[in-house]
Amino acid sequence: MVKMRMMVLLLSVMMVNVLLMDAMVESTAEFDPYKVLGVTRSASQAEIKKVYKRLAKEWHPDKNKNPEAEDMFIKITKSYEILTNEEKRASYDRYGQTDNTHPYGRGHHGFRHFHDNFYFDESFFHFPFNNKGGRDFADSKYTLHFNQYISEVVPDSFKRPYLIKITSDWCFSCIHIEPVWKETVQELETLGIGIGVVDVGYERRLANHLGAHQTPSFLGVVNGKVAFFHYAVVKGHLMQFVEDLLPQRLVEKVTDKNNQEFLKSWHELNKPHVLLFDQVPSVPLLYKLTAFAYKDYVQFGYVDQGLSETADLLRKFNINTYAPTMLVFKEDVEKPADIIQAKGMKKQIIDEFISNNKFLLAPRLVNQKLFDELCPVKQFHRRRKYCVLLITGEEESFATGNEAFLSLASANTNDVLRFAYVYQRRQQPLCDVLLKNKDSTLPQVVILERRNGAGKILYKPVSGGWNGSKEDKHKLLEELERLQKDPSILNNDAVLPELNNEFTSMFLIRWIYTAYDYLAEIIDDLLHNNWREVMPLLSLIFSALFILFGTVVIQAFSDSSEEKQPKTKAKEASKAENGSPNTSSTSRFFRILLFQIVVSLPNIVNGKLIYSAFRCCINLHFEKLTLMTGFVVQGHIYWILVSLNQYWIFIYLCMLISLLFMLRLFI
Repeated sequence: MVKMRMMVLLLSVMMVNVLLMDAMVESTAEFDPYKVLGVTRSASQAEIKKVYKRLAKEWHPDKNKNPEAEDMFIKITKSYEILTNEEKRASYDRYGQTDNTHPYGRGHHGFRHFHDNFYFDESFFHFPFNNKGGRDFADSKYTLHFNQYISEVVPDSFKRPYLIKITSDWCFSCIHIEPVWKETVQELETLGIGIGVVDVGYERRLANHLGAHQTPSFLGVVNGKVAFFHYAVVKGHLMQFVEDLLPQRLVEKVTDKNNQEFLKSWHELNKPHVLLFDQVPSVPLLYKLTAFAYKDYVQFGYVDQGLSETADLLRKFNINTYAPTMLVFKEDVEKPADIIQAKGMKKQIIDEFISNNKFLLAPRLVNQKLFDELCPVKQFHRRRKYCVLLITGEEESFATGNEAFLSLASANTNDVLRFAYVYQRRQQPLCDVLLKNKDSTLPQVVILERRNGAGKILYKPVSGGWNGSKEDKHKLLEELERLQKDPSILNNDAVLPELNNEFTSMFLIRWIYTAYDYLAEIIDDLLHNNWREVMPLLSLIFSALFILFGTVVIQAFSDSSEEKQPKTKAKEASKAENGSPNTSSTSRFFRILLFQIVVSLPNIVNGKLIYSAFRCCINLHFEKLTLMTGFVVQGHIYWILVSLNQYWIFIYLCMLISLLFMLRLFI
């Protein structure tokens, strides 16, 4: 009898499992990302992104009150994640599902797909008390501290962007998004993007510094500036967020029409130029990150092989369209100085390629930073580095000698020698030290070695000057041969001044770009209702408008009331002149002062001391009860908008009590 019951129970469990598996497979089969987004199977990435933005805005649960809005928004987000990932999209087109397994094995993966839709995996059952306070062990190597953020992350953010996760103990939403976070981190790390994790329970100071008050949340840091992530937590959104952190003018689109203009700008910018040829219409993220890391050294361009406007470029440089190709151009715009081609270009390969081609063959010394890198100070454990420096002019009459110096630098294969030149008019203090005849305008070649960071050098001018003739080349080559045998021929010493920065004239342009980026961030915050970050600015604007408006209205009423009561004021004035005590005026002043201090408490708690003091002084100046009450109402609206966290409820109650108390005090 017992065996029969066990058999019935076992069969019942098996039947339930079969029904559940069929339901999962059926629901998986019914899910079609193309139908959800309403695009064809041949839709491009740009079309998919455009449709997604429209649908996400239409079906966002915060804006759409339809009961099905949340489910529809999840489907839209999942569809976008599938179709923007080439591997998942190809797998779905081939098998009807997003993994790489054959459809005959759908049973297990149907459940896995169901879990992925709701961000569940085995980590969902890892409760905080099972894992050292809830912090994921895998995140421990990314944990940031305040000093580490200030001294390491901020300076490094000028070379690569950072993606930082804000988390805390007992944050169950953080556990739900953990699979997405791990998958995103795994891909971003291969691209060289910095990763960080801040636990607000242990690093409250850093969280406040970043302006992060909710968990979970994500933010990016680039060029020392913080930007917040506003979208649904899926891998595609996080990847796009990191890409959007980068400046927009990093990579220039190059075609048959503008390629000569792009390549010939090496002389003005004093940089090598790199061209990437690829078949994808948008610039790859890895290439953008490389351009950001080397923006001070190299100018980057991108050629879309799929466009008819780039056909001449492909033929000119004999580009193989089956694999991405990278060319670097220096002074010769017709022939690349170096080339690399590979189907899967890794970050390490690209970094090595760019690092080996950071400088022109004979760059112009335009600032101290470039001089320090081209002509480094001699170190005990390193080989000597010698700089062959041409002091010349930028007029057309110097062109022949400059080209001859460049051809000599192009033939140089000795790593110990670095060729460079300076324009005498732009670097006059440097040239005055190196030239014996300071009034001479003839070009001169100087061989020098830097001895310390304070500017001390050993040097030797090459006799006879420089005009680019064969005799001049022969003299210079003889001196360089002697130098390799006997370094003591550098028998002159001097202390060089710091070089002038020739690009300071571009400060205004950089300032305009910075202002544009700052305004774009403010607009982005406004569009995504990130009130906590922009509310101080909005509060300042609205408070100023409120003060002006309130002043005009109250002044109008005050004028009429003052005309009706001239006698009363005359009596009070006579009493004041006679020295009688005006206790009413003094009492009113202190009551208004007390009132303003209480009302300003929330602003003081939030760190807005200047704003509170400004508001208090303005109100004391007018001494109008109507204006005071208006500011209390405005303060309540301010905090209701800006504060959604429960710890601000205490401030609400304090303000409400203070309002009732002060109204009773005045009445």
